[in-house]
Amino acid sequence: MTTHVLVLCTHNSARSVLAEAMLGHWAARLGRDVQAHSAGSAPGGRVHPLALQVLEQAGIATAGLRSKGWDAFAAATAPPLSLVVTVCDQAAAEPCPVFFGGPAGAPARVHWGYPDPSRAEGGEAGQRRAFELTRQALGYRMLQLLALPLQGMERRELQAAAQDIGRR
Repeated sequence: MTTHVLVLCTHNSARSVLAEAMLGHWAARLGRDVQAHSAGSAPGGRVHPLALQVLEQAGIATAGLRSKGWDAFAAATAPPLSLVVTVCDQAAAEPCPVFFGGPAGAPARVHWGYPDPSRAEGGEAGQRRAFELTRQALGYRMLQLLALPLQGMERRELQAAAQDIGRR
């Protein structure tokens, strides 16, 4: 049975899209039955060009990545979510979306905060560096997530394990 993971941020234009792409990439490479999704509570309507650029430079597919709202994940036709990860930066007082669940019930939830790379200092070079570092950090956590026995985990176990990954 496919494990569905939803990554949320406010605008779904950078961090959540990077996470979706990295999880999808590693799941495919490792042969894991995991489907990555991303969405935003107030989608910006476009993926940040630097997010696409750092993914492409790392050899990660970007086809199909788009900024979208989370409504589809609360609809009756939504995939049964196992885990919802928020990636906004609470330390910078960014409003983090709260997702209560879809038709299959409440998934495990965890917060892995990252600063917004589009707000990095140092002009375009500073932003490009911030996007690449964010991509790498998210990729590392997604690899840790994929090392878990996801299909056999209860909601509480998955949430505890995902929280532990966020503390590393």
